[in-house]
Amino acid sequence: MVTLQLKQIDLLPGQKVVLREISWQQFEEIIKELGEHRSSRIAYSQGTLLIMTPLPEHEVVKEIISDLVKILLEELGLNCECFGSTTFKRQDLEQGIEPDESFYIQNYQQMIWKNRLDLMVDTPPDLAIEIEAKTDADFDNIRSDERFQSWLASDE
Repeated sequence: MVTLQLKQIDLLPGQKVVLREISWQQFEEIIKELGEHRSSRIAYSQGTLLIMTPLPEHEVVKEIISDLVKILLEELGLNCECFGSTTFKRQDLEQGIEPDESFYIQNYQQMIWKNRLDLMVDTPPDLAIEIEAKTDADFDNIRSDERFQSWLASDE
């Protein structure tokens, strides 16, 4: 068996790596090692971990859509708390994902000044945006797997 450290792996914009047979504990350790200030995004589902780095055009589209949502909410007179690409995790479901942008709208007051989330206690965001650019086509193959369906919006 070969052992690699994450610092040995370079992901350029638009690249991804899929790791299989990753335990929840390993997932937590990988998130910790990657740190909070990074360009990569993660998705974890029942032992499969995807680490990807978005392309610049992906980020441009994300910002435009995010700005449009903020303008719409302001025009509608709705307050919100933006949580960006926060890592949302549910150990009981063996799921973890970082949307491109997330908003608490209906539940924004509960989330003001909230620094840490526990989705066993805290509500999921009211709106989570995930941009899928044409250049992210390979990601579609993984996302189409029902394990990566959006569980954030589920009432279950």
